Amino acid sequence: MLPPFLERAILAVILISINASLAGTFTIFRDASFLVAGAAHAALAGAALAIVVEEAGFHVPVLLGGLIFAVATAITAGYASGKGKLSGTEDTNTAIAVSFALSMSLAVLFISMIREYAARVWGLLIGDLFLLSYSDLKLMFASTLFVVLVSVIFHRAFLFISFDAEAAMAYGVNVRLYDYIMLSTVAVSVVVIMGGVGAILVFAMFVAPSATAAKIAGTVGSVFLLSFVISLICGLLGIYLSFNFPFSPGAIAALIASTTYFASIFVK
Repeated sequence: MLPPFLERAILAVILISINASLAGTFTIFRDASFLVAGAAHAALAGAALAIVVEEAGFHVPVLLGGLIFAVATAITAGYASGKGKLSGTEDTNTAIAVSFALSMSLAVLFISMIREYAARVWGLLIGDLFLLSYSDLKLMFASTLFVVLVSVIFHRAFLFISFDAEAAMAYGVNVRLYDYIMLSTVAVSVVVIMGGVGAILVFAMFVAPSATAAKIAGTVGSVFLLSFVISLICGLLGIYLSFNFPFSPGAIAALIASTTYFASIFVK
């Protein structure tokens, strides 16, 4: 029988892989991968604020604080998009850049308010799959369930606005509304993955598997499936290697995922 901490780590990897497959693939199709970094920075600020509030005597789940900030940043980015297109507009890029600065400023401010902050902040930055609690897993599971439901209900609209937003507008599709829903879903997934691998490595685990799948898969459906498989294998390998060697599981998983992407380019 596996130790409880190892069981939690494996369950977390499965949840992370589901989010990387669904929200990560939509992000690649939408050409909005830069937003992932913004949401991760915002989630870091929200998580740090949750710790500050907790030290003041009010219990707020760390991931919940990150979730609120990440969704707010995603909606702001959607609002900054003038015609529902999230890439290639100066206003959108500027808004995201300012969001980066604002989020990191708040994160540093809140971190400086945390007593004995070194260990907890280190956990927020790089994460540790072996230190996840059952409470963390419950929030990750609830968030993943939300992502799955939204992806199933709106996947056709998401694909339509991702590949041809102008045509979708011509057909009368409310592109702005679906942008808000999609970006909020991406933000939720970012927080789920951040809970396992930390804010620094979110981008690798979120974008790399889907980007790799998009390079080598032949159909849209196979991109979703292959990105899940790649993310799952990377996560499990990270756990296995870190369980036998003094490595960070998240770092190993992100390193393998990133290497796989570059390997797919060379193979192509």
